[in-house]
Amino acid sequence: METKESTIDKIRTRPRFKMFTHLTKDEYAEQLKKYLADHKDEFSGNINKEVATIWVETKYDNYWKPRLSLRIEVEDDDIAIRGIFGPSSAVWTFFMFLYFSFSILWMTFFTMFYVEKQIKSAEFPWALSASFVMLSFILLTYVAARFGQYKGKEEMLKLRRFAEESTSQFEKKIN
Repeated sequence: METKESTIDKIRTRPRFKMFTHLTKDEYAEQLKKYLADHKDEFSGNINKEVATIWVETKYDNYWKPRLSLRIEVEDDDIAIRGIFGPSSAVWTFFMFLYFSFSILWMTFFTMFYVEKQIKSAEFPWALSASFVMLSFILLTYVAARFGQYKGKEEMLKLRRFAEESTSQFEKKIN
């Protein structure tokens, strides 16, 4: 098994990695199901031959309860397993909605300010201030996401260990 990770992967909102295996898609999916069943007290998840979503079993469920999405793809003669860490799809959608909304509002307010200066008007004196408020909201959303990642770091490490062990354990049996 070979794992590849770049520097950009460590600073993303949704960290990711890529592993290679010589197992087929079906073999990998079946082995992943077996590994999940063997560790059902620690992990839960949904698995099929294209995508697997795994999470750590805990007593609590906060907004950044990390999930590991494993996408199984064919690259050359090997199987590439792309792992992406992130929150539940509902939380991810909410954060993307916030980024999108605040960005559109920032562009709107900044455009109002710019056009006002170009036509030498004074109808929207608050536009520049509002654009800075939107930038601060974007920054706060980013900080909230990073804080959630920090809180979920231990679970992310367990999920990473799950991905590596579930792949390497079964490659050893085949070789």
